Amino acid sequence: MNSENYILLVVNPISGDSDKAPIISSVKNEVAKRSYGFKLFETSGKKDKENIESLIKEEKPLRILVAGGDGTISLVAQCILGSEICLGIIPAGSANGIAVNFNLPQSLSEQIEIALSDCTMKLDVIFINEKICLHIADMGINAELIKNYEESGIRGKFGYFLQSFPTLLNSESPFHFTVETDKGTVEETGILLAIANANKFGTGATINPHGKMNDGKFEILIFKNLDFVEIFKTINEQPEMSPDFVRVISTQKAKISSRKKVPFQIDGEFLGEIDKATAIIEKEKLLIALPASFFKLHTKKQQS
Repeated sequence: MNSENYILLVVNPISGDSDKAPIISSVKNEVAKRSYGFKLFETSGKKDKENIESLIKEEKPLRILVAGGDGTISLVAQCILGSEICLGIIPAGSANGIAVNFNLPQSLSEQIEIALSDCTMKLDVIFINEKICLHIADMGINAELIKNYEESGIRGKFGYFLQSFPTLLNSESPFHFTVETDKGTVEETGILLAIANANKFGTGATINPHGKMNDGKFEILIFKNLDFVEIFKTINEQPEMSPDFVRVISTQKAKISSRKKVPFQIDGEFLGEIDKATAIIEKEKLLIALPASFFKLHTKKQQS
């Protein structure tokens, strides 16, 4: 197969509890219209990373499209970090936090058009305890919610909603965090510490309005309390949140510790409880196809 004209579609068949057959068919048709070769890989949960890396090494695809949730996107991203292979996203998970941050449209045809477009950008990637983070990781109450959601078996945003109240009632928060950066050491008590390269959670809540995914920095946000007035502000694109509600630290690397072990997640995947984390950002590690509006916004921000 001619690698220069080869598109690989990676599909997670169980993500988001939805049928992926229409996605596969639509992508295959669009790829054929562009005279590209097409190959399908469906994840199974067994040696997926090794198998994808083997496909990349043997056939060197021009581009890889991913139909799945944040975990599947992260999996494929690990396989192409630092390369010139472009990643295209077709959101097909439960919360789709990464797609929310890229402002991807709801229409499948538009998603495929963007995923195959020439509108691409190299984005920064955070490494947290040597695991990659593409948009947001956190320690605290949101990670607890993700854990409870995964254990409930009820998918979609309704599943998150059902778990929100039990999580709030049973949480062991607040937690005491210590953050060390080049700017010094900060100690703060809060319900949630987020490590953010992007702006939003998958729910659409804007927790890091001034974050840019290509500026060589990430933000640590310590949310001090459960202030519903301040939380309500996050429905806006550019919320002005009180410093009494959230403390923001912008940095390139950090060491984070907690007095006790705290629930921890990266990009919507619960990873257990930790009391220490090391985070560092690497600039322009992932080439990705994005909507023109996102591209223009971040290019303008970077130049300003």
